[in-house]
Amino acid sequence: MHEKQFYGRGPDGFHRIAYTEWGQESAQPPVICVHGLTRNGRDFDYLAQVLEVDGRQVFCPDIVGRGKSDWFANSVDYNYAQYLTDMTALIARTGAESVDWVGTSMGGHIGMLLAAEANTPIRRLVINDIGPFIPLVAIRRVHAYVGQSPVFDDLEGVEKHMREIYASFGDLSDANWRHLARYGARTTPNNKLSLAWDPAIAVPFLALNQDVDFFPGSSWTQSVNGVNVLVPGQLLTAPFPNHIVLDTESGEASWETSSREWIPEDGLYDRLVVKFPRQ
Repeated sequence: MHEKQFYGRGPDGFHRIAYTEWGQESAQPPVICVHGLTRNGRDFDYLAQVLEVDGRQVFCPDIVGRGKSDWFANSVDYNYAQYLTDMTALIARTGAESVDWVGTSMGGHIGMLLAAEANTPIRRLVINDIGPFIPLVAIRRVHAYVGQSPVFDDLEGVEKHMREIYASFGDLSDANWRHLARYGARTTPNNKLSLAWDPAIAVPFLALNQDVDFFPGSSWTQSVNGVNVLVPGQLLTAPFPNHIVLDTESGEASWETSSREWIPEDGLYDRLVVKFPRQ
């Protein structure tokens, strides 16, 4: 693994984009792994190691304002147009004709936008924790911690804080949490520790006061060959008629009723399920 950097260009000049590079150039397209809103490229260390053993070359950038990349002086410069420009420069830096993209949350959003472009170099797109619809309740959840800049005496304090704000990450091992804390912290001028992102990245979100729908006008289900599909990230506001639910995580199928209890508390469904309405 090598830590590298390149220069991106924004409205106020050039800025550094840090990234890690794993593996060697091969006949297979390189893999670009892009993190979520407050995270950084080191989140993909475990995945990159596996892909490297499999003969893949992997690039894991720190989006501007995160990790070891530069911070903007003007918070309005933190926007997707800039992120797309920077990641286009990274794709060019690989020297490859096509790339495979792995994106978590914001990284998935960036990948979707790039993959939708004409003549896109993205061959395969793998995304998680992102969908075509982001409800306001999820945006407000982000508001609660992204704009803060807490200070800690040691790495244990950073880890404790991350276990709280990232509780939804699931059942991570102690080693996983230590890894997130180690690379998710930065040293302040007074030799304390804080979080490795610019609190100003939250500013663009403060203006949002409604759901974000990338495909406005579509219903909360998609019909594929007559089968209704509810994907993670969609908002469920009303009970669905009696149906069979196939949980693609467990592989189990079962009848569900149209009870209100079936709807998640915040309305945001987080499982991928396929619904076969009962005739």
